[in-house]
Amino acid sequence: MPFRALIGLLVPLLFSLHAWAENIKLNPSHPNQYTVVKGDTLWDISGKFLQNPWQWPQIWHNNPQIENPNLIYPGDVITMTIVDGQPRLSVSRNNGVLKLSPHIRESEHRDAIKIIPIEAISAYLTSPKVVAEKELDNAPYVIDFAGEHLVAATGDRIYVRAITQPKHLAYTVYRKGKVYRNPESNEILGYEAKYVADTTLQRPGDPATLLVTKSKNEIRIGDRLMHNLKGQVALNYFPRAPKTSIAGSIISVLNGVSQIGQHDIVIVDKGSRDGLKAGHVLDIYQRGDIVKDKYSGIVNETVALPEELAGTLMIFRPFDRVSYALVMNATAAIHVLDKIRTP
Repeated sequence: MPFRALIGLLVPLLFSLHAWAENIKLNPSHPNQYTVVKGDTLWDISGKFLQNPWQWPQIWHNNPQIENPNLIYPGDVITMTIVDGQPRLSVSRNNGVLKLSPHIRESEHRDAIKIIPIEAISAYLTSPKVVAEKELDNAPYVIDFAGEHLVAATGDRIYVRAITQPKHLAYTVYRKGKVYRNPESNEILGYEAKYVADTTLQRPGDPATLLVTKSKNEIRIGDRLMHNLKGQVALNYFPRAPKTSIAGSIISVLNGVSQIGQHDIVIVDKGSRDGLKAGHVLDIYQRGDIVKDKYSGIVNETVALPEELAGTLMIFRPFDRVSYALVMNATAAIHVLDKIRTP
């Protein structure tokens, strides 16, 4: 092989190894071994070894000795070693050693640990949702109730305009909620569709007849119906950084708290249109306060303090222009309008 061609192959390789060495940082207080306990997640365990837990696929991907994907269970012992300057992870189980892999595989073993705390997001995987204004306004709507009810609940039948050629039998009743806006331009990004009830189509038509199978609130005339997405939502998430630069803000929180912490659900002002996908990880930066400088000699002079890294979030349900995200860790109090960026 000509010398120039050989250099052409080696330079990218050396650059990629150099980039790996710079980007992957171990937790300074990482253990040499860790025994998995019930309640752990793969994110939690990775955080014990890495400064950025979401980078665990890169570490495992760069270990050619890892071949067999396996789930991890309480009682397994995870060991880290450094070989040729690179960390290697293995898990011991029943006096045997298994190689770790980021590949996700379903298992009937009930005690296998999860990648992230699925229970924290399960209530938000299908309802509520974020829609465009016309999407909700053009949806079928409740026109009346069977049995001369003023409102409807579980067990009642409702009449809906107009479901004449249905493709589905399950429909969710929604009501327009919050308006989500860009905090800088005030542009409307979407509307919250608040969950009201689940229904099953009994007879198509105009009006169609549907049976209310589950209700959180009483159904009102004018409430809108959309296809029920249950059963179509994936529960496996593969944390990773976006390939593009993302810069936005937290614009709302779904559980009503004022100070946001670990495992709270937030809404960010970036969505699939911006390149966000489920599993994308973003850093959270706490906004710097504005303080008065009493000693500068200038009347009423103020100084903007710098932003501070406050945590990490993971996108789990992107919409067109906004996304639902789970706060994976918080090193400081997080608030609405704090910034988010690609790590």
